[in-house]
Amino acid sequence: MKFFYKNYHKFIISFVLLGVAYHYFNLGTTNINNFIEISKSKKNIQLGNLKKEEWVNKNEEKQYKLLEKEIANIEIIDETLNIIEKDIEIDNEDKKNKDQNKIEKIFVEKGQTFSLILNKQNINKKYIQNIINTTNKIFDLKKLKIDQEINFYYTKNNENEFFFNKLSIPLTFKTEIIVEKIDNSFVAKSVSLPIITEKQFKNVIITNSLYESGQKFNVPNAILIDLIRLYSFDVDFQRDIQKNDKFIIYYDTFYNEKRREVAYGDIVYSNLIIQGKEIEYFIFETSEGFDYFNKEGKNVRKALMKTPLDGARLSSGFGMRKHPILGYDLMHKGVDFAAPKGTPVFAAGNGTIEFAGRNGNYGKYIRIRHNNSYKTAYAHLNGYNKGIVRGARVKQGEIIGFVGSTGRSTGPHLHYEIIFEGKKINPMKMKLPSGKSLKNEELEKFLVHSSNVYSQIIEKLN
Repeated sequence: MKFFYKNYHKFIISFVLLGVAYHYFNLGTTNINNFIEISKSKKNIQLGNLKKEEWVNKNEEKQYKLLEKEIANIEIIDETLNIIEKDIEIDNEDKKNKDQNKIEKIFVEKGQTFSLILNKQNINKKYIQNIINTTNKIFDLKKLKIDQEINFYYTKNNENEFFFNKLSIPLTFKTEIIVEKIDNSFVAKSVSLPIITEKQFKNVIITNSLYESGQKFNVPNAILIDLIRLYSFDVDFQRDIQKNDKFIIYYDTFYNEKRREVAYGDIVYSNLIIQGKEIEYFIFETSEGFDYFNKEGKNVRKALMKTPLDGARLSSGFGMRKHPILGYDLMHKGVDFAAPKGTPVFAAGNGTIEFAGRNGNYGKYIRIRHNNSYKTAYAHLNGYNKGIVRGARVKQGEIIGFVGSTGRSTGPHLHYEIIFEGKKINPMKMKLPSGKSLKNEELEKFLVHSSNVYSQIIEKLN
């Protein structure tokens, strides 16, 4: 691209010079000589001091203006040539640096140790143990995982040979380990990388499911999953969402400029518009931490979630039905969500694992006690998430297991029950208690915050 840029300007300059020569050929050799004399001495001429009274002849006054214009053109040409010369210098410097330095990026493969990786690099063998010991001081090399990125930096010496001077191990989006050669030893340090934060705005029309429509508008999967979890307290995604409903979402995006990576933060504002009805949520920091509130300052989180998994289809409701295996009518004391095997299942609310294991026709089964009144149950699971055992504490939205077809089941699905004071109730019809409402000073701060967010949203919509 730089090559084209340079030659493009050279072509323009050549074209201008040819135009000037052709112009003065038509004017005559006298004008050309005058132009050359003025061009040679242009630095010493102070055109502003020339008195136009001396140009009594109209033809001479016209020539004066022409010469003034041509001097300006020559100055532009000189300036353009200077820019090109600087570009050439920068390009040569970049090429020199590229020739003097190189980076080798590798990814840890199965069975590789840090020592084996170092030995494959162009590193003096006497330094390898020093590098290992130094790195181990701030990072446990036993935790080096498959596909971990490691960058090796080399610089040319006076003998025109590359020698190793540094390595970097990106640990997270925000941090990396640097091991650098200083004199004849190595120093390791953990470095916090500069992060650029930007807010992204999406206005999405729903044509099929919320999730699929969001993907078409390039809403990141992580943000879509957070959005579904957030609205699962108030929305039945299978029944409530209709074609041409829409949602507005405003969220944080983090850019790691050094490695050009992207991560996603919180949803700052969301508005799900279902058949003209708006359901707005704002994130806000209270004394208890960040949470989501509606425009009146009421916490949108409820005691329990209606749908404890993403993107599932309600395949069987609560009530009497013909049993798909037994063949006769039987009370179905829960709801079934059809979903692919392995789909994550979330805890419907904060609570304690009361049971986790096989439970007869339910197959692999989990039951959570949320308070003195409510329990939830999850059946036909394929398996349990790590740490899900009796007595373990779980938080709302935490993955507890995975959809399966264990027990008496015709295919992968989640059987979900809500038990209120010992009685199984219909999850789709229960009235969920709302979370806390903001009051006094916190409410005043929230209203100011939501007003500021509204201003940003209106600006984006316009």
